[in-house]
Amino acid sequence: MRIVFDESEQDALRADARDLVADDPQIAYVLERLAGEGIDLDRITPWEDLRENLGQPPLDDSPSTAHVA
Repeated sequence: MRIVFDESEQDALRADARDLVADDPQIAYVLERLAGEGIDLDRITPWEDLRENLGQPPLDDSPSTAHVA
């Protein structure tokens, strides 16, 4: 499954990319690729998998007690 942006959305993404290229070329590159290729939902890595790959604990709804004395 793939999300494809219509022509006006592609134009908006590319305009944003042009605006950001001097300050943040990496984001500009991502926006340009999104405009051209869309999003392949079959290749997306779930957020929790990304966190695990970075060695971060899983997120849950319980309040953090790390900074409580």
